[in-house]
Amino acid sequence: MDRITRRDLLVGIGGASAVGALACSAHPAVRGAGSGGGGAPDGRASGRGMVASSQVPATEAGVSILRAGGNAADAAIAVAAALNVTEPTSTGLGGDCFALYYDGATRAVTALNGSGRAPARLTLDLLRSQGMRELPPFHAHTVTVPGACAGWCDLIERHGSLPMATILAPAIRLAEEGFPVGENTAYFWARGLDRQGAAANIRELSIDGRAPRGGERFRNPGLARALRAVAAGGKEAFYRGEIGAAIVRVLQESGGVMSAADLASHQSTWDEPISTTYRGVRVWECPPNGQGITALLGLNILEGFDLEALDPLGPDRLHILVEAMRLAFADTRWYVADPRLTRVPVAELLSKDYAARRRALIDPERATADVRRGSPVAGTDTVYFCVVDGRGNACSFINSNYMGFGTGIVPRGWGFTLQNRGYGFSLDPSHPNALAPGKRPYHTIIPGMMTRADGSLFGPFGVMGGFMQPQGHVQVVVDMLDDGLAPQGHVQVVVDMLDDGLAPQAALDRPRFCIEPVDGAAKVELEEGIAPATAEALTARGHAIVAGVTGYERSLFGRGQIIRRDADGSLVAGSDRRADGRAGGT
Repeated sequence: MDRITRRDLLVGIGGASAVGALACSAHPAVRGAGSGGGGAPDGRASGRGMVASSQVPATEAGVSILRAGGNAADAAIAVAAALNVTEPTSTGLGGDCFALYYDGATRAVTALNGSGRAPARLTLDLLRSQGMRELPPFHAHTVTVPGACAGWCDLIERHGSLPMATILAPAIRLAEEGFPVGENTAYFWARGLDRQGAAANIRELSIDGRAPRGGERFRNPGLARALRAVAAGGKEAFYRGEIGAAIVRVLQESGGVMSAADLASHQSTWDEPISTTYRGVRVWECPPNGQGITALLGLNILEGFDLEALDPLGPDRLHILVEAMRLAFADTRWYVADPRLTRVPVAELLSKDYAARRRALIDPERATADVRRGSPVAGTDTVYFCVVDGRGNACSFINSNYMGFGTGIVPRGWGFTLQNRGYGFSLDPSHPNALAPGKRPYHTIIPGMMTRADGSLFGPFGVMGGFMQPQGHVQVVVDMLDDGLAPQGHVQVVVDMLDDGLAPQAALDRPRFCIEPVDGAAKVELEEGIAPATAEALTARGHAIVAGVTGYERSLFGRGQIIRRDADGSLVAGSDRRADGRAGGT
């Protein structure tokens, strides 16, 4: 197995996490980008409903549920399940999920945390006794309880309108009958099998031991059986039935300590979403243990700059965005942890006064090589998709295995892999995110939502891809907002939409940057399309620039989805050309 790299951490070894994707400019090296209807101009619908995801069959599954009378929650879970079938390199029942849901009748936003917890027997002392100074990224010890299935069921229980059997029917059909594998997905599928090919039972996700090729039909009868069990028996069938027993068995055979009790005790949580205002629009994220607060910190810092006056792809603006994101990551890499076991000072971190103090640290002419976390208190692979229905409800949803196939470990006969989210824990006992039994780790996957000043829906958005996600949120929001529209990664997406007034597809198409907030690294990757002169100017300011990133490595910059709801109820969507998906409406 190859040594894990920083790039693997950033993109999640196979395109990262979450659900959903927005369109970005395609490159000839990415042959399948935008194929099968993806990469088209902004998708538009009259207001009856819209879905945007990273896989065409998944988008079609969601649209079919809307046409059958389902709402945004129903369609979202149909998409999540179909993505498990068509993009198992990124997502599935063995992973975790987060969701933001906007209720069109009440204008309320709710946040679902579908992440799992560490096994009761997994302790720092146990790891030390086994000679582990750090967790190997694909070890069975990195599997926290998979939270996706409970998250799917709990979203439907609270916000859905259709039975789970109806919602999961399109995904079951895809798994049983097969589907043509997307070009980008085939590339990451092959890379994942190369890395995690020694994992237990992963041959279930292969064709005679190899990855399916682009356009080749793949069937997954084991996953169809798992989805049928959930359709009939709900989350109990997963956590307390045959599937749960198979999870425990394979993990213990692989050196893990997860028990049936760990699975049986799992619960999703409904949390109070966190938000901030930017250019008159409220941007919503899920609270910690997710890293959505990173995007809000970045936007708070950026609000004090006149970004509209700066060239969107010039060195002056990119320098400011990079520095703001470095400051945001410096805080969140320390403070973000499970708030039920560690106090996370969310209100203090998101105060405008604190943002002003952090903003003052930015030198417009020089990069800050050694960014330190602040003191907000006196004395801290993935698929993304989104849905808006005809009643004005919206769901922003992300589902992830973390590093591609996660651990690659498959419960025998069930056709899905188990995530490696526990790799996000710190093994430093003094760190707020230190591993502990029953604790949730730092999570990279984050859905986003925007509302207008009057509380009406602006739209769901997201950019999947490890630590790229909050950077993407910010860049897209900035692109969309300044002309009264609103939100590249979460921060980049917000900046693109809100400062530059770009439509969803155009915001996704704009080339992005990605900083590496891992292990103190200061490298800044620039996507193809950002001028060499900009790269040279940023280098002169002290940034460690890697310019002209192209081909399949463009997945480093995330894969996003956006749906904007205009005041008349019409919908405009974008789907990232860096993936295999598209937007579709009813």
